[in-house]
Amino acid sequence: MLTPDWPAPARVQAVCTTRAGGVSVAPYDSLNLGDHVGDDAAHVAVNRAIFQQTIGAHPVFLNQVHGTQVVSLDASTPDGTIADACFTDQPGLACTVMVADCLPVLFATSDGHRVAAAHAGWRGLAGQGGVGILEASVKCLHADDLLAWLGPCIGPQAFEVGDEVRAAFTAGDPMAGDCFKPQALLPGKWLADLAGLARLRLRALGITQIYGNDSSAPWCTVGNASRFFSYRRDRVTGRFCASIWLGA
Repeated sequence: MLTPDWPAPARVQAVCTTRAGGVSVAPYDSLNLGDHVGDDAAHVAVNRAIFQQTIGAHPVFLNQVHGTQVVSLDASTPDGTIADACFTDQPGLACTVMVADCLPVLFATSDGHRVAAAHAGWRGLAGQGGVGILEASVKCLHADDLLAWLGPCIGPQAFEVGDEVRAAFTAGDPMAGDCFKPQALLPGKWLADLAGLARLRLRALGITQIYGNDSSAPWCTVGNASRFFSYRRDRVTGRFCASIWLGA
């Protein structure tokens, strides 16, 4: 597992899993945490139990739909709640998002009172009218001083998109154009920097403490097959997760 390297308050705990350490067999090998991708349900249950035991907190696994819905977690929030981000101020509840190319973003307030996790694919990141999943998550945290950590995602050398994706971002922010490189031999196709687009959105929200994924090769899910699941690379594959929670 990866442990975020960031100056979060001591009571804030966070991890990002890799594909290693579970019981699932190929092509879901081995710590697949997704129960919606065709893996054996019993294997997923064991993997989730391994994860929960490892972190010593209760992870809530959302039903992510590439939207902008954010849910507040409490002890009664069930797995499968439809949302693409979650937040909590209750100790021992792990805000958790599953990914396999999309970008996981973890948030903590500087006072250590609230944490959040967001699932940012390009649709959720772009949102509507400049309001996407990151903006929705930050609004729910009710804090001026936030830290953000970006986990592994599809990198800028692998994320080929069409004109409609570029337009979804540049319509509200011309600077977003710098995160798209044209494919010379493929008119209308671009290589997109998903993590770079997220950093732009976060800075626009006044967040300056941004850590983790810097768009370099080690963070790319597609290019690191032994470490990360990637839907774009494999189509049939598992899901890893990023989680954040408050200690006692």
